[in-house]
Amino acid sequence: MANHKSSKKRIRRNDKRAAINGARMSRIRTFIKKVELALVAGDAKEAESALQNAQPEISRGVVKGILHKNTAARKVSRLSSRIKSLKKAA
Repeated sequence: MANHKSSKKRIRRNDKRAAINGARMSRIRTFIKKVELALVAGDAKEAESALQNAQPEISRGVVKGILHKNTAARKVSRLSSRIKSLKKAA
């Protein structure tokens, strides 16, 4: 257990930030899941609109520091390529 006043404050701060970051990450995962469910259903139009909604959330995760920019780019790229291949198949 921390003894210094500053380390106790740091623990409180870390707990708050962990809760906030966890909520943000959960929100991002939910948006990504909506895209993936539309892809599994084979609905390219719905998947594309879900990706349009997910992209700002993923970018916001980068700005807030909970996702690395390359990770975000990779996720968006892979989802968009899956949508593109679904459109070709249809």
